[in-house]
Amino acid sequence: MHNIKYIRDNFDEFKKKIQNRNVNFDLDKLRNLDIKNRELIHKKETLEKEKKDISKKKDKSLFEKSKIISQQIETITNEQKIAKDELNDILSNLPNVALENVPVGIDETFNEVVSTHGEIKKLDFKPKSHFELGENLKMLDFDLATKTTSSRFVFVKSELASLERAISNYMIDLHTKINGYVEVSPPLIANENTMFGTGQLPKFENDQFELLLDDKLDRKFLIPTAEVILTNMVKNKILNIKDLPIRLVASTPCFRKEAGSYGKDTRGMIRQHQFYKVELVSIVENNKCEEELERMTKCAMMVLDNLELPYRKIILSTGDMGFSAEKTYDIEVWLPSENKYREISSCSSCGTFQSNRMQTRYKDANNENKHPGTLNGSGLAVGRTLIAVMENYQNKDGTINIPKVLQPYMNNKDKISLN
Repeated sequence: MHNIKYIRDNFDEFKKKIQNRNVNFDLDKLRNLDIKNRELIHKKETLEKEKKDISKKKDKSLFEKSKIISQQIETITNEQKIAKDELNDILSNLPNVALENVPVGIDETFNEVVSTHGEIKKLDFKPKSHFELGENLKMLDFDLATKTTSSRFVFVKSELASLERAISNYMIDLHTKINGYVEVSPPLIANENTMFGTGQLPKFENDQFELLLDDKLDRKFLIPTAEVILTNMVKNKILNIKDLPIRLVASTPCFRKEAGSYGKDTRGMIRQHQFYKVELVSIVENNKCEEELERMTKCAMMVLDNLELPYRKIILSTGDMGFSAEKTYDIEVWLPSENKYREISSCSSCGTFQSNRMQTRYKDANNENKHPGTLNGSGLAVGRTLIAVMENYQNKDGTINIPKVLQPYMNNKDKISLN
């Protein structure tokens, strides 16, 4: 969330940066509401002072005037609350602004490839999709999931279920033992304030799975990513600078309605309502966000390097970044069946945008309160990593080789085949 004083003092610059995010907001309305809000506050304070002065005089002839002033204060207070609520509503729906080194563009076509890694294997047969491989092995069942739940769910069974778990365990071990993250097993349900803190609400309410509770005022949501719950572990806190950076990792189910994705990736596991993800979160001093983003992205890339999967690193344009992000790298893994790269991780710096919404602070070297920087990234999406392993390690006969680093997690088994 943005500081209204910063917008007020840098209005033209801020307006240009928001326009670069490819969103349509009436910022002149915001400015007018800010002016109105401050004018009403000034009027209210002036009247309160006048009433206080009358009270000091203890002149009964001024009693009626004091009563009128009280009514005026009440009216102005109500007007000011309406103006303030409208102002906050606009502010809470404004996305973060991009850093200067982010490419400006309206959508994903303006994204830029930063680097490409690994060698794409040349197969001497037509590669099957992950869902063809899984169904032939009788280890992926989409039809049964549709019967028991709905579309965009799947039963992962037998050795593929073990492989999915092995991938998750391997990632957690890598990030905790090598990359210095602290593992957390968090709640999978977040309240309304928590969802607001990281920017899921109010902007993306339609994409969330909300729980139906008896108390309709006590709103709860299934987490769309562990970022939400991990980042909010520091909300409403004043952190000790000595404790920064804070680096957390969690492997959790995630739940998304995928609103707006009708007709996209309807087959297979690419776009599911429920999926597993290993999530990385960092809380840092606000001048170290870009440095931490590079570090976090390298940690995610390390997983793919060790799995020997070909991938590329992309920097997203201003129009393609997430709501809370100021800079984002996507990592895209190669899928042979599609003959193209697909997203497997997104690592973002959010600057002070989320910590402002969460009212999180730390005292800097001058003992001044500052908002810390927050970052999040997939390290990696487990389901999509399973897809990438299946497709890149497939054999002509439909069996799937198990990457070397995962074999210890699979009882040293080196291949998955139809039992």
